[in-house]
Amino acid sequence: MCGRYAQTRAADQLERDLAVDRILGERRGPSWNVAPTQDVPVVLERVEDDRPQRQLRTARWGLVPSWAKDVSIGSRMINARSETVLEKPAFRKAAARRRALVPMDGYYEWQAHERGPKTPYFLHGAEPLAAAGLYELWRDHTKADDDPDRWLWSVTIITRPATDTLGHIHDRCPVLLPRPLWDDWLDPATTAADEVGAMLVHVPEPHLTPREVGRAVGNVANDGPELVVPVHPGE
Repeated sequence: MCGRYAQTRAADQLERDLAVDRILGERRGPSWNVAPTQDVPVVLERVEDDRPQRQLRTARWGLVPSWAKDVSIGSRMINARSETVLEKPAFRKAAARRRALVPMDGYYEWQAHERGPKTPYFLHGAEPLAAAGLYELWRDHTKADDDPDRWLWSVTIITRPATDTLGHIHDRCPVLLPRPLWDDWLDPATTAADEVGAMLVHVPEPHLTPREVGRAVGNVANDGPELVVPVHPGE
């Protein structure tokens, strides 16, 4: 799974890196310990004035389906499995029509041991990462029709089985999209389930470097660049 990550690039840097046309909503500061239910930057495409527009928006991490009674379900929807994302009622419509990129510097995973506490790792690449995500809009009917906060934007990160160097740390990892696949993934004209499924199947395996880090990252109250500083094994 992907349950914690770092995202420290400013909005203007994300705008350049991900070829964003427009920045909407509140700009988020850097975080080395992004956690579920927090607001995170996402990149998506919406049709505006009859043409696709790539937008940088803020969404709550933990997808809230449009049919949900309240937002609490989102805490259980932080990840969507690539193998079933086109079948699950909570995700299939978003997979067809509301796909997104979730920018991140890298993500954290905890390796389990037969004895003793789990070991945290920060997994990163040579360049910042873009995870495949899905977004959804949920209408808060307790708010007035003219309330700008009546719509909640939320997002989930798609995961896949982890192999190679990642598999020994955790059996799943985010679906990380290389730059040449961004346009196809975000294209709002692609709505056929078989086409979306084919994109997911053909995403190449990521080449990431696992770095053991301190256990402070396990506390969501901790945030700062020291969280990604490597430690010697066993510290």
